[in-house]
Amino acid sequence: MLKENIDTNLENKNEPVLVIMAAGMGSRFGGLKQMTPVSGKDEMILDFSLYDAFMAGFRKAIIIIKKENEEDFKKLIKNKAGKFMDIEFAFQDLRDLPEGFDIPEDREKPLGTGHATLSCRHLVDGPFAVINSDDFYGAIAFQLMYDFLASAEDKEKYSYSMVAYPIENTLTDKGFVSRGVCEVSSKGILERVTERTKIKRFEEGILFEDESAKDNLIPEGTPVSMNFWGFTKSFMEEGWAGFSEALSKILTENPMKGEYYLPSIVSDLIEKGKAEVKVLKTPDRWYGVTYKEDLEDVVSALQSMKDNGLYPEILWG
Repeated sequence: MLKENIDTNLENKNEPVLVIMAAGMGSRFGGLKQMTPVSGKDEMILDFSLYDAFMAGFRKAIIIIKKENEEDFKKLIKNKAGKFMDIEFAFQDLRDLPEGFDIPEDREKPLGTGHATLSCRHLVDGPFAVINSDDFYGAIAFQLMYDFLASAEDKEKYSYSMVAYPIENTLTDKGFVSRGVCEVSSKGILERVTERTKIKRFEEGILFEDESAKDNLIPEGTPVSMNFWGFTKSFMEEGWAGFSEALSKILTENPMKGEYYLPSIVSDLIEKGKAEVKVLKTPDRWYGVTYKEDLEDVVSALQSMKDNGLYPEILWG
């Protein structure tokens, strides 16, 4: 099946590239959850994402990691997706900053998803998608994104996209979650993303914690962002241009833990009228390992998908 999908589109600079963020710490989970096996074949969630991406049409992936984890990731990828896809690595480095900036020497926490994405700015020369390495997005999401990026073209505004999930398909019964709740126009264009924290299903419905809000209910069917974005190359230029201002604020207000978030960059470009984000809705269920207790559910769900023929027993066999 895999061999039938191999082609030579790596020569096309405008061919969509998949960028995978894998440099985060996973503080609530504990440990490097990006490398945690989720199948009896020692497959990671990352293996499933690369498989879905490949089947959708992606032929190149850039994995953003910490330099010290390079050899471990290479060993895990080489004889799997590495046999079929062009895999490169980029490194999220706390010293990769605009000229004139320095962060505290004892800071260890990465600078956020916006900074992570910018870590591969020198390797991207066309449209690209961005995902988290430890989130399972489902095959439909990758196909929607690939099809969008394959014809993406900046016009009066930058042409971006985002995969959205119904809120009820992104919850865990192991604890609270945070989600980017989306407001979408009648034409399917993203108008606003509002970060909501401590979301959980209760008897009265799906609620979030916010003492200042009059209504804490999130209706079922509400689209939420799970950090699956699609961009043209313009995002790298805009993101780096806005980094200095964001970094100045971080160093002033929260130098040890402040972050430069990818959704914040997008929201800023929307507010300035520079970008338009098409919302690509998927009916699939999202799976992730927010808490250690989630792992068993993820393993069971993915094995069920294999049993039902959605994936081969060995992904990269």
